[in-house]
Amino acid sequence: MLKDLAQSLFEELQQHLPKTTAELPKRELHIALQAALARLDLVTREEFDAQAAVLLRTHQKLEALEQQLARLEASPKDCA
Repeated sequence: MLKDLAQSLFEELQQHLPKTTAELPKRELHIALQAALARLDLVTREEFDAQAAVLLRTHQKLEALEQQLARLEASPKDCA
């Protein structure tokens, strides 16, 4: 993924700045891109998917509890 991103960025630079990219080797661009991405607060796709699944389950449990609470509030109170 990082290699593809570096390649795409390099190609974009070649289109817009042909003189500059001749002086910018792909390896250095890859290293600079890797360093820039390391400073960002990113997560892997797997971690994102796992957290999305946890959020979905939590949302489902919350909806079930809200429905249960609504049924309890609607039912007649036992005054024993």
